[in-house]
Amino acid sequence: MSSKVAVVGSCMIDFTCFSSRLPKPGETIVGNKYEIKYGGKGANQCVAAAKLGASTSIVASLGSDIYAQEYLKIFKEENIDVSHVQIQNNQHSGIAHITVADNGENSIVIVLGSNAALSPRHVDSAAEVVKGAAVLLCQFETPIESTLHALKLHKGHGLSIVNGAPAMENVISDIFQYCDIFCVNETEAEVMTGVQPVGPLNMQKAIDKLLDKGCGTVILTLGEIGAAYASKENRIAKMIHTTPVKPVDTTGAGDAFLGALAYFKAYHPGLSMDECIRRACVVATKSVLQFGTHASFPSKNDLSPDLFV
Repeated sequence: MSSKVAVVGSCMIDFTCFSSRLPKPGETIVGNKYEIKYGGKGANQCVAAAKLGASTSIVASLGSDIYAQEYLKIFKEENIDVSHVQIQNNQHSGIAHITVADNGENSIVIVLGSNAALSPRHVDSAAEVVKGAAVLLCQFETPIESTLHALKLHKGHGLSIVNGAPAMENVISDIFQYCDIFCVNETEAEVMTGVQPVGPLNMQKAIDKLLDKGCGTVILTLGEIGAAYASKENRIAKMIHTTPVKPVDTTGAGDAFLGALAYFKAYHPGLSMDECIRRACVVATKSVLQFGTHASFPSKNDLSPDLFV
């Protein structure tokens, strides 16, 4: 029985220190709090879709450490199929070292670790899951050739969504041709198109540049104001507004949006793109009202039933 949503992507362990300010080079300061959280764009998006009720599989690569074992437990609790998660011997899981200052400034160093070992051969071993999914979801936190391989395997079998994050200046053009929906936020769009700054006034210019690269449909997420999209068939960017709220933590909002988009595309294929984006925005907005990533992603019960009709 294939999962409806398959994610080929990353798992990261976030080690976060909170301090009054960021240290200067060479300086040691005393922080006031420390947390270990489980993240990575691939895993986050998979958990977000699973919490809405999607049957999900993740194709990912973890290290031989206690954090990997903990992550497998988290996936299993969310009923995510982990049969294609490989444990890499003599490698650590991907990690992010994060320092957050009181004023909200942060500095982050990520080490890809086992994520870098997610190879095209690993994707091949999960070919049935990749081909069997109604929606394939990928990002840029694992090797790009493996992402492309997954997109090629899935082509003609369903819908594929690529989240162009973290931003890359020069992406293999085949990525755009093989994915159905390409989704980025403002910062990522700036890096990939050279349009500065990307906002509601010049979003058309940035979206045009992405469509010119071969994208079928481009979605540009614009934080608290919502998202815009356009396609080859209709290149005029259309804005989908969201309800403004007072956020407590915006971490993972983009992942909540993408997981929700995959869910609605898989389970409500008859819905218009406008409506899928609007509903995904509702889910993302709900996520910013709670702290953390996984803990902030709403489940079906936390949302209005009319989102699911």
